[in-house]
Amino acid sequence: MSIETELQTRSESKCELCGATENLSSYEVPPTSNGSADDCVFVCQTCRDQIENPDKIDVNHWRCLNDSMWSQIPAVQVMAWRMLTRLSAEGWPQDLLDMLYLDDDTLTWAKASGEISNDENPIKHVDSNGTVLEAGDTVTLIKDLDVKGANFTAKRGTAVRGISLVADNPEHIEGRVEGQRIVILTRFVKKNG
Repeated sequence: MSIETELQTRSESKCELCGATENLSSYEVPPTSNGSADDCVFVCQTCRDQIENPDKIDVNHWRCLNDSMWSQIPAVQVMAWRMLTRLSAEGWPQDLLDMLYLDDDTLTWAKASGEISNDENPIKHVDSNGTVLEAGDTVTLIKDLDVKGANFTAKRGTAVRGISLVADNPEHIEGRVEGQRIVILTRFVKKNG
């Protein structure tokens, strides 16, 4: 069975990212190891064009990842993670990324795209003890914080799970406290574990 046929069967003749049914072809998810169907996704021309040409991205097209990110197929999970990461400055993709869980091997594959952290001087987010923070970490508040606009105080000792990093400010992270997504200064948290 050819890879194309295998992918067509696996995807039920739909784009594995957006669900479109026309102009479908296989896309090898870089860096691939053996070119098998497991290393590919079946995508439409629209998705392929936007994956290969980041400057042509239509952000709203990728709202489809809200469904496809839950796929059990690692190659689809990798592409969902990469596109959500690429679009994370938009807000809603970061919320989806915060919910997306990838096992260690799949996450390593997703990060191997070369797109992430290619700056010579990447911004580092560090907690009150100087420990480097990463997206998805759990932190604990070391001080009571008044949350402006939400009319509550985030209490010292509160655990904030699945934080996201504010890309252009090393002193800010985001996380959910009492159901509200808030910005927290890194000097008021310590990393758990």
